[in-house]
Amino acid sequence: MRPLPPLALLACALTTTSCASRPPASPAAPRLEMPTEAQRPCELHRLPPSPTQADLEVGYATRGAQIVACDAARRLAVETLDAEHALEEEARKRRP
Repeated sequence: MRPLPPLALLACALTTTSCASRPPASPAAPRLEMPTEAQRPCELHRLPPSPTQADLEVGYATRGAQIVACDAARRLAVETLDAEHALEEEARKRRP
């Protein structure tokens, strides 16, 4: 058997596989870390079993402040997620 045909087949196979390989992978989009304020569960003031008028007033003010803080943490989480999606979209547009 002549050695030329197997070598020619090997060269042809190597050329084909090198052309058919996957293109280089694009770098992954950057990930943003969620702030700890946005990860903590919200606290809500609870009234005692038999509340007085003073308990109701304190509870009303306390719960209002807690709801504002909880909404700020939720907004921070949404803004972080939106910023991460924007970075992913920008990275996707840069890919060939």
